[in-house]
Amino acid sequence: MKVSDILRVKGGTLYTVSPDERLEIAVQTMAQYDIGSLAVMEHGELVGMLTFRELIETLADNGGQLGNRTVRSVMDDHPMTCTPETELEQVRPMMLEKHTRYMPVMESRMLMGVISFYDVAKAVVDSQNFENKMLKAYIRDWPEEEAAQDPQPR
Repeated sequence: MKVSDILRVKGGTLYTVSPDERLEIAVQTMAQYDIGSLAVMEHGELVGMLTFRELIETLADNGGQLGNRTVRSVMDDHPMTCTPETELEQVRPMMLEKHTRYMPVMESRMLMGVISFYDVAKAVVDSQNFENKMLKAYIRDWPEEEAAQDPQPR
């Protein structure tokens, strides 16, 4: 399974923010849409990611206050990325190793979407459930002639 399969299921909604936006506005956007990250875009290009991790660190470092900080001052300006053609078997260890919960999906220099660790886990579980269902159907529909040729267990 590829990252493009996750993007196809997820749909095309992308939540972005400008690096010069106040953190307070970014937090309101994240709360409004119940999302854990915003892609930070400047002049049509991805320049970073803002996730709840950066927000919590900022709050912890500043006595629970965001102040007048901008997104640029706290964003991850070198987020790990993948492409739509990246296999999920490659993405899972990358996300686990770096404790990454959100990963931008890039094609050339264009942002195609953002996948979350939840999206990856759900895709894996759905795939395993489908495979399990197919195996059970195959066993249930086992041809009788093959079954008759197999010796009975003693």
